[in-house]
Amino acid sequence: MLSALLGSTALLPSAGAYAAETSSASEEATADSGEQSSDIIVTGSSKAERKFDVSYAVTSLTNADIQKMAPLNMADLLGQLPGIHVEATGGEVQNVYRLRGIPNEGSFQAFQQDGMPIYQDNDGTFFKGDVLNRTDLMTQSMEFVRGGPAPIFASNASAIYNQITVRGTDTPHGAVQVTVGDTDLYRLDAYSSGPLGERTYYAAGGFLRRHDGYRPNGFPSDEGGQFRANIVHELDNGEIRLSGVYLNDHNLFYLPIPIADPRAPGVSLDPYIDYFKGTMNSPALRNARFVYPDGAGGKSVEDRDLADGRHTRFYTLGLDYTGEFGDWTVSAKGRYTDGRVDFDALYSTTNPQDANAFAASYLTRAQAAFNTPTATVARMGYAIAGTDGATAFDPNATSGLVISAQYRAISSDFYSTQGDLRVTRDIETGLGKHSIALGLYGSAYGTEYGQRYQDYLFELASKPRTIDLVAYSASGQALGYVTDKGVLRYATTLTAGESDVTLLAAYFNDTWQVTDKLRIDAGIRHERYIYKGYGIGQTTVNLGDAKTLADDATRAYTGIAIDRRIKANVTPWTVGANYDITRWLGVYGRASEAFRTPSENIVYSNATPVTPKARQYEAGLKVSLPGVSAYFTGFYTKYDPFNASFLAFNPVTGQNNQPLTFIGEAVTKGVEADIDIRPLKWLSLSGAVTVSDPTMSNLVNEFGASAAAVDGNQIIREPKIYGNFRPSVNFSLGEAKIETYARYNYVSKRYVDLFNQTELPAYDTLGAGVTVNYRDWQFQVVGDNITNAKGLTEGNTRTDQLSGQGTRTAIYGRPVFGRNVRFVLTKRW
Repeated sequence: MLSALLGSTALLPSAGAYAAETSSASEEATADSGEQSSDIIVTGSSKAERKFDVSYAVTSLTNADIQKMAPLNMADLLGQLPGIHVEATGGEVQNVYRLRGIPNEGSFQAFQQDGMPIYQDNDGTFFKGDVLNRTDLMTQSMEFVRGGPAPIFASNASAIYNQITVRGTDTPHGAVQVTVGDTDLYRLDAYSSGPLGERTYYAAGGFLRRHDGYRPNGFPSDEGGQFRANIVHELDNGEIRLSGVYLNDHNLFYLPIPIADPRAPGVSLDPYIDYFKGTMNSPALRNARFVYPDGAGGKSVEDRDLADGRHTRFYTLGLDYTGEFGDWTVSAKGRYTDGRVDFDALYSTTNPQDANAFAASYLTRAQAAFNTPTATVARMGYAIAGTDGATAFDPNATSGLVISAQYRAISSDFYSTQGDLRVTRDIETGLGKHSIALGLYGSAYGTEYGQRYQDYLFELASKPRTIDLVAYSASGQALGYVTDKGVLRYATTLTAGESDVTLLAAYFNDTWQVTDKLRIDAGIRHERYIYKGYGIGQTTVNLGDAKTLADDATRAYTGIAIDRRIKANVTPWTVGANYDITRWLGVYGRASEAFRTPSENIVYSNATPVTPKARQYEAGLKVSLPGVSAYFTGFYTKYDPFNASFLAFNPVTGQNNQPLTFIGEAVTKGVEADIDIRPLKWLSLSGAVTVSDPTMSNLVNEFGASAAAVDGNQIIREPKIYGNFRPSVNFSLGEAKIETYARYNYVSKRYVDLFNQTELPAYDTLGAGVTVNYRDWQFQVVGDNITNAKGLTEGNTRTDQLSGQGTRTAIYGRPVFGRNVRFVLTKRW
């Protein structure tokens, strides 16, 4: 765990000293309060401390804790914690996680490994923190700081999720783990650690995995792996550590699916696209051809494969030094990351449409385009894509519906360099002890980016075929096509450019132990950003193919680079206090303010830079007794500015239902609880719950339009209640130690739109598992959603926000995964 202090604490002089302090502190914590050794935390603090002693909400999980929870992905793990609402239904990575009502899908939450980010931006261009950070047997523990001093110890952060990697010791350790799941999941994890020589230690390991997916696509959903390693050499007054990570992984993205007929919302579409197994991902897009103008008078043709999914590959190298010089501890650390993400995914767009009405809507346009002196368009009809209209397709023989969706192809080469220099020391005064940390942080990061979108037309089915909409003459001759081999619209979006960002930050934190019972801490961080780069100009053109309408109005590059240079400055801060009423009962309070500086995509997208801020007020009650660990936190979060666009009355034009932009605030008041009760040696009752009121308020418009229909409504996709309950029972059979456990999850209703007209109903799921430990062997079986409970997340975000889905209950959304089971066998030494 010493390596973790590189990112968040003043380091102790040696691994041996740290191990001794940790052991001593753990034994004292266990004796005094029943807490476990994992309750010694290092993230967001000036030195290693007991969880009970800090003045902020933090959860610490060991690798064993994580394995017991058996999360489907990183977002699912975050969702077991209080204050974090997740939508873990998108697949392995790039899921949605929101902190305490902040209406932002991850960018206020910093992911770290051993106290440093792999990529500087918390929410990079189409890769979030969970894309770059995976847990495996090289994960010793994870610490999750919510609020508190997060803005001081990380950029753009109201929370820090710090993954602490395994570190070698004098005693060799290792493990091999095999996981098999009923969704054709096959995974191998392994690690090894131990001494390399005198005062030199190593740890290395990772995983390989292949998975067909929770929703079969006709090709694997996840395929790839990760390798991590570190070497630590102890010095007389500290240590030096070299570390590296290599990730090469394909992950498919699941998007929302239609679940009910928009013509008759009470009619399920299960016969055509199954609630639990259905997906719009299709083998028909294994060889998708993108066509768009190249900006030089020609056409660019690019072949993409949907099965590639999000292909992430990167390597990162880190070098950390820690030394103690008298009363001062110096920490210097650096990390360089270089990688690439190629992203292929099929996004939902509009609701399914009646096939006859959809075809009829193109008749006039087709007649104008394809009528000739010798032939006239008489009717519209469907055919299997690419058959030149010869293989007819009749939607009325199935659902009577057709559906469009958007293929998004994105490429991003990225790099990130960051360094941190920190000095810490304790200063005794007549008014108590001050533990100070003073640091400088710098980063240079950027991307070379390309983005292409095009729309396709499909039959309504799971793994659907692409279809063509054909203009026929009275004799049945195909005169032209609305589509082109299934493509409904070429190049609906094009973006290309390059960004380079530099960041320089200075920060200071002081923890003042006023008395044995009272502690006050405060911190401030100032950051200066410079964004440089360019985006390629765009226009709209007709590609000139007279046989199809699909290329009539496509986006095109002009070939002209538009340079941009932007500056941003922010100063986050925090101040908190902790008071221990007794050795087992304490209270704390804190205020903090974090900022989200513009993402680098403002450079090549030419978007207007906005820097929202999130101010949090927290007050907590802590109970730590033998057999009882309970943490209650009341919070008030104010996010500003909150941008909302919806239909309203415009007093300038006198028009109703006009799309207008409103600026206001998102305010969330709530209480979160993190509880672990062990009333009997063989019984554990754990859980986390959050009760909150996420609302939009003070919305104003430059034209004076009224936001009365929206002001005070529940924030889109944010529930008022969410949490979980995790009971477990332990017993022995001979030498075997057995633990059985369950996990009940609950999410209350949410809304897909600002008007709160279309509801995502409340849902709950039940999981269960059994773990058997026999000597050095462990066997685990775990099942998720074992009752096949239904639940929707997300809705259809491309179209929902303005007016919902036209129904009280959502008919289009991303369902939770159905019942699935995994078997895990582990051998340790």
